[in-house]
Amino acid sequence: MSDIEIRDDRAAGRLEAIGGGSGEVVGHIEYFVLESPEGALVPVHTIVEPAHEGKGIAGSLARELYATAKREGIVVAPLCPYVVKWAERHPDEAPPAAPELLRAAKQWLVAHPGRF
Repeated sequence: MSDIEIRDDRAAGRLEAIGGGSGEVVGHIEYFVLESPEGALVPVHTIVEPAHEGKGIAGSLARELYATAKREGIVVAPLCPYVVKWAERHPDEAPPAAPELLRAAKQWLVAHPGRF
């Protein structure tokens, strides 16, 4: 994993894993920022290119998403099944989101059907 750089493209709503040297996006998490009832990062999809599966890229992306939220003083409200499972396996790094926040994230997603 040392040859992977992770960057946050907030404008595009993508946390990207960039292959060392190639500049190629080898995986990403698509997310949106929820403003209300409180600020949250809401991951919707995690995708790793088939040639790069099994290298820990998805886990590194999930870890960085939670670290980013912590640095910003907000929470992660995961809707992505992979991030939900990752969070269950790493409760020390991934505090659970309040049920009302998850409901608000789901409502936002329904209200923006073309976004993902």
